[in-house]
Amino acid sequence: MNTIPPSASFEYRPAEPTVVDRHRFQLEHGIIGRSTEILEIVDTVRQVAPTDITVLITGESGTGKEVIARAIHKASKRAGRRFVAVNCGAIPEGILESELFGHEKGAFTGAVESRKGYFEIADGGTIFLDEIGDTPISTQVKLLRILETGEFMRVGSSEQRRTDVRVIAATNKDLEQEVRARRFRQDLYYRLRSVNIRIPPLRERRSDIRLLVEAFLEEGRRKDPSNAIRLSEDALSALENHSWPGNVRELRNLIESLFVLERDKLVDAAVIYRYLPPLEPGESNRPLPIALGKTPEQAERELIFRALWELRTGIEEIKKLLLPVVMYSPRALPPSGNREIAEKPVPEFDDSMTLEEMEKVLISRVLAKFNGNRRMAARALDISERTLYRKIREFGLS
Repeated sequence: MNTIPPSASFEYRPAEPTVVDRHRFQLEHGIIGRSTEILEIVDTVRQVAPTDITVLITGESGTGKEVIARAIHKASKRAGRRFVAVNCGAIPEGILESELFGHEKGAFTGAVESRKGYFEIADGGTIFLDEIGDTPISTQVKLLRILETGEFMRVGSSEQRRTDVRVIAATNKDLEQEVRARRFRQDLYYRLRSVNIRIPPLRERRSDIRLLVEAFLEEGRRKDPSNAIRLSEDALSALENHSWPGNVRELRNLIESLFVLERDKLVDAAVIYRYLPPLEPGESNRPLPIALGKTPEQAERELIFRALWELRTGIEEIKKLLLPVVMYSPRALPPSGNREIAEKPVPEFDDSMTLEEMEKVLISRVLAKFNGNRRMAARALDISERTLYRKIREFGLS
């Protein structure tokens, strides 16, 4: 029998989470996605949940910050106690402290009785401070104290009270920029971001869109099992190509609208585009860059330079697209081309044509090349299907 020498020492290292572990955790807490970004967030949540460490969740509006906060609470030792969510940005500044810390009777006009604040109500549990970046400086001082000591005073009282809560905060603002602008206390910022979980916008994890769509459709089917709505492949592609400025919240709202208004139908891309907000002329699904940590003059110069550079790149791409098309003749179209389109006389490119006329010819040629398959044509033109649909309508090519 082998024995272990007394001098031997071992370092405990927790096993790496398996795919099954992650999937089970995601199902239990409603975290949808298989992208690398989401899996990393799931691993972080599983690590920090058993502790009492303060967590700061950052990300654009609608990305699902509260979903992550609830998952941390439910996976923690405080899961049996209350989870109190507070939207700091939705509470008027004049009553925010009263809502958070409570008040005594007669503390202000209308205070007809003493009242507990959210920190007292959440005692023993978790408080989620959403939009923490919108709190005024005077309130931030008191938040810092309660984070460090657990002590606070109700409005209109001189009595120190204590509470035992875990704090999870969230914001869609750049708090470092807010600190530099002196709109957010530096000491509170560092106290909050013991662990920082950033949730990427939906446009940065498009591989999760189909999973989210199916999850939202399944929610609808549970409420109304008789609804046989379905989404076609080109409809799903249209959803994947959208920029989703409202993120997951916008996608959920769209699916809920489809479920009610397109009941029992097969929804295709044309239907999807009716529900998506229209693009302004010259607008694309690509979001504009945001210059952080720069003066307005520096940011403006950077954006202008980037716009000029992208314009030059776009012109080069158009040249690459037009060059092979100029070489085409109607006879040169492949056998799979649309015969009706191929037999029509196609104007030659010349210097008298406008860019719009050249664009129309180019789109006609590519559509013919792919036998009218708009998805393949859009891919060959390096534009979104939504843009191609719009161009087809504008040029009367349908």
